[in-house]
Amino acid sequence: MKLLTVPASRGVLWVRSGFRVFFRKPLAFAALFASFLFGAMLVLLVPGIGSLLLLTSLPLVSQGFMLATQHALAGQTPMAHVFIEAVRGRRPQAIAMLKIGLIYAAGSLFIMWFSNVVDGGTFDALQEAMTTKTADTERLDALLSDPRLTAGMLVRLGLASLLALPFWHAPALVHWDGQGPAQSLFSSTIACWRNKGAFAVYGLTWGAVVLLFAVLVNTVFMLLGAPQLVAVAALPAGLMFSTVFYASLYFTFTDCFEQRAPADSPADAMPLP
Repeated sequence: MKLLTVPASRGVLWVRSGFRVFFRKPLAFAALFASFLFGAMLVLLVPGIGSLLLLTSLPLVSQGFMLATQHALAGQTPMAHVFIEAVRGRRPQAIAMLKIGLIYAAGSLFIMWFSNVVDGGTFDALQEAMTTKTADTERLDALLSDPRLTAGMLVRLGLASLLALPFWHAPALVHWDGQGPAQSLFSSTIACWRNKGAFAVYGLTWGAVVLLFAVLVNTVFMLLGAPQLVAVAALPAGLMFSTVFYASLYFTFTDCFEQRAPADSPADAMPLP
């Protein structure tokens, strides 16, 4: 694959294309995301290794949504089998995808451990305090004002962003270009760095979309005198935004790499203009 460089403004188009392809097949994409959530809950029930299994599967999940977007662009209805399509009948690629998943899980677990060291366990304590039936206001205020919590959150955000770079395109490079784990992680990092302007705009656009929605919903329900309904509207909106985000991943890949048309992919699966 040939590495491409796109202008920063392309980041806006990635978000817009994600919404457009989602609304081509909204029920199919919603069903895919619901299937992912249901599967994640089942995996987490596995004693001892549930979290490890879930983290290991996340690169495969992102590739599944890329395939779903590709199918939707070709006029097909994406089905749940996209989540195993990248490893079905391809032993070398299945092994490479498993290695990528294990590396991602190891990196994620390290970030969790190191962040807990930095914040002294205040983040876990805050989560526990917020989930108790009788909220302790004084304890919540004390945890929220603890500078270690802020430091830990900054460390989590920073390390998670760095971890995302090598894994952003790696599953797609394994599936569509047959690259090995090391090569795909390196190629993904270089692609993200060379297109850092577009990815920065992509992230800022998503932030603007979420902020605009929050302001609009709060304003509407405040005018209606029903502010308690804000939380009711936030849940389905959050699920939709998450689904659209995954649907938009395909466009970030096709703009960063000039790929040969895979033999197993629809010939007319081209990015939206």
